[in-house]
Amino acid sequence: MDHQGSTVIVGAGPAGVRAAQTLVRHGVRPVVIDEAPRWGGQIYRQQPAGFTRAAERLYGFEASRARAIHQTFEDLLPQVDYRPGHLVWNADEDALDLWEAATGRHTRLPWREIILATGATDRILPVPGWTTPGVYSLGGAQIALKFQGCAIGQQVVFAGSGPLLYLVAYQYKQAGADVRAILDYASLPEQARAVPAMARLPAVLAKGLWYVAWLRLHGVPIHTNARLVNVEGSEGVRAVAWTPRTASGRTHRIACDALGFGYGLRPEHQLADLLGCRFGFDAQQRAHLVAQEQGCTSVPGVYVAGDGARILGADAAELAGERAALSLLAHRRMPVDTARAGALDQHLARIGAFRAGLERAFPFPRDWATHVADDTIVCRCEAVTAGDIRRTVTGHGADDMNRVKALCRVGMGRCQGRMCGVAGAELVAHACAKPVQQVGRIRGQAPVKPVPISALTGPASEGASHG
Repeated sequence: MDHQGSTVIVGAGPAGVRAAQTLVRHGVRPVVIDEAPRWGGQIYRQQPAGFTRAAERLYGFEASRARAIHQTFEDLLPQVDYRPGHLVWNADEDALDLWEAATGRHTRLPWREIILATGATDRILPVPGWTTPGVYSLGGAQIALKFQGCAIGQQVVFAGSGPLLYLVAYQYKQAGADVRAILDYASLPEQARAVPAMARLPAVLAKGLWYVAWLRLHGVPIHTNARLVNVEGSEGVRAVAWTPRTASGRTHRIACDALGFGYGLRPEHQLADLLGCRFGFDAQQRAHLVAQEQGCTSVPGVYVAGDGARILGADAAELAGERAALSLLAHRRMPVDTARAGALDQHLARIGAFRAGLERAFPFPRDWATHVADDTIVCRCEAVTAGDIRRTVTGHGADDMNRVKALCRVGMGRCQGRMCGVAGAELVAHACAKPVQQVGRIRGQAPVKPVPISALTGPASEGASHG
């Protein structure tokens, strides 16, 4: 389709900022849409006005990179149509539907090309008690610290797997929180076997090892090979329980008043789904990802970059944002630096190899579905339990996530499966004895995030900024 609308970037994190910079450098003025009130994304999220914590306290080793991203986009502001505080809640082949939180205004924006730099969200595997007040995802705990300037509790435990586990624990300890323990699902042998692959990026590996060493030096207990069992408390967290995952042993209990947990990240890909992009299953990340090459998707004019395409981290997001923008420009038949494009491809390939090592060092709990009790809430929006999902599979012969969704409402609530989709698929696959890639994924539906009814029923104004 020959779109006559805007060149749009959704997301103003590292990928979106570098994509915008590349387009502007080539004379294209993009519309940059972001949910947050200020640019930077999750990893480089800026403090609210009036907060004065030093960048080194907020971002640690990444302070200089955070400053660079913030300054780059600030310099671009006169050359882009920047729309902060706007949620893209729907997308089709003609336009994007936007909702502005501050005014409640609904805008429909025609697009010509679109770069989706939508980032990622936590990958959650529920345990009994995870809906207790005081339990946060790792990303949620990080937002509280960076954006609200507060901790999720006074005595905090962090659990799960992945490098974010140690980064958030380090940030909390640096901020003065009492970090009672880190419960890492990964074992030391798994992490040791992954070192050769991660040594492809020695500086990044050294940084991760430094976080672990610093935490140990400052008295934070780190328990590896640890399976989170449950959260105790009703009106608030009182303690968490864990047990060794690969050997029989007693259950350990740690008193605390807050828990941050998660098992890595998963891409935010609902808009790509609504736009009709093809997906493929990635065994390494154990997820259905948008099929793409050099940022180009199966839909002409639609590009993806950063963690919204594949979880590779903030450094790779910057490179991928630039690469997607170069692909967009090339499809416009505009002159681009092919040598630079090739260098970006090579660097992204090296980061991909490093990421393969990370996946081995911090494995996904593939046996989670065998351990979770029937009465554990999986879909908190619709109060669907693990037992409800299992009974739907065995009682109705349902072996597809969208069929299970229709029958028991898992993933049909406010979050549209963003929190429960991964766990739901693991349960369905286990219950019907099929590989998880064969049970599919919850299809994206509009609105991708909650919006007022007025955004769905009221008249929409149209606006475009052509580049």
